[in-house]
Amino acid sequence: MRVFHLSAECYPVAKVGGLADVVGALPKYQNLLGLKAAVVMPYYNRKFVQENHFDTVFQASTLLGTRRLYFEILKERTDKLGFELYLVRIPGLIDREEVYQYPDETEQFIAFQIAFLDWISYSQQTPDLIHCHDHHSGLVPFLLQHSKLYTRLANVPTILTIHNGQYHGAFGWDKLSYLPEIDVTKTGLLDWGGSINPLASAVKCCWRFTTVSPSYLQELSISSNGLEYLFYLERAKGSGIINGIDTEIWDPNNDPMIPHKFSIKQIAKGKQADKQALCERFGFTPEKPLVSFIGRLVLEKGADILPAALERSFNEHPGKFDMLILGAGEKGVENGLLHLKKVYPEQCNVFIGYDEALAHLIYAGSDFLLMPSRVEPCGLNQLYALRYGTLPMVRSTGGLKDTVVDFGDEGGYGIRYNNASIDDICDAISRALTLFENTKHVQHLRKIMMALDFSWDRSAKEYINLYESLNPII
Repeated sequence: MRVFHLSAECYPVAKVGGLADVVGALPKYQNLLGLKAAVVMPYYNRKFVQENHFDTVFQASTLLGTRRLYFEILKERTDKLGFELYLVRIPGLIDREEVYQYPDETEQFIAFQIAFLDWISYSQQTPDLIHCHDHHSGLVPFLLQHSKLYTRLANVPTILTIHNGQYHGAFGWDKLSYLPEIDVTKTGLLDWGGSINPLASAVKCCWRFTTVSPSYLQELSISSNGLEYLFYLERAKGSGIINGIDTEIWDPNNDPMIPHKFSIKQIAKGKQADKQALCERFGFTPEKPLVSFIGRLVLEKGADILPAALERSFNEHPGKFDMLILGAGEKGVENGLLHLKKVYPEQCNVFIGYDEALAHLIYAGSDFLLMPSRVEPCGLNQLYALRYGTLPMVRSTGGLKDTVVDFGDEGGYGIRYNNASIDDICDAISRALTLFENTKHVQHLRKIMMALDFSWDRSAKEYINLYESLNPII
């Protein structure tokens, strides 16, 4: 079975969030299970592209409204990522450094999708299935069925995976002319709320859609930035599949980014050594519990209430724990955390930005990982933490609810709370500090966490089962 994954991101080519991690791992594990999975994404002038070799496998031109665009399809020569990687390059439009936030972003992603469809149509590169990821490829299911240009491909099954239902990629009807010739009687399939909505169109037109956790599938009918009723109507087409993690990259026993390797048998010694290195770097005391936060400093992640919650916890537990934050986002949140660092220099440190090696060290050296997310479709950070024996402290939402069991419940190993609120965060920290005093129990929980299987092997099998359920076409 030949499968093309369409995505705006793919680690390590271009990463902004968890979408990149999923698309950079799922095809590799699918190939290990016998598929022929490939990734198609926009070209970005970034380090990976600059340092690797690509062959031009297709060249043509297409139209974006009245604008003629010349494009080429580049293939990474060695399949070093464990799958075929194709880049769509359009000079002057899709050849930039950043992934998002350009004023012509709508044009970029429409052109990306049209160029992909032109390529597989003209070159006879017909896949058995097209797997679209988020709204950036959301017009493909509609165009396959309702554009005369792609009639030959109309029976190719399409799967949509929703990584974040808050973002739809909607744009005005004045840009309808950017699409290739379509059946105008079907424009209702593009519409939601008076705009062309790629995510809504994909949900309507795809054969099946998935979310990145079962709980998030239910939550989309309650909170999806205006698409709640659509997800309710189309719920029979949906299923939730928990993301996996790449256990080759995230492996404390072979991680080149941490100074001290450890397995489940040496967890106490190994984690303490990594904690020592982390504490030396940020001026903390290794004997105290270390709580960390890794992520975007935005409302969605609950970061806006972090400064107030941490200040209260520092006052409630003076000198009893340390806090490390790695992330970037809203300036108000950044400034609030930096102020906290000045007021509590011995307990709090902040790294504004993102550093992959530092993230690995934080997962390895921390005792607890705080995730007070308002929205978390799946969440990967808690899975990384579990892999490194770091106890996650998570709000019960989305994938966090599906992957973390409170240590107070049977078989539990983490800390869960119900609300993204100052009270719940402070209560979770208090519970963590009490738990930390019981060293034997903490070590027991760490062994439970490290033995859990959240690998892509499991998730990739679930996706393959979904693909195969679309028989007899496949």
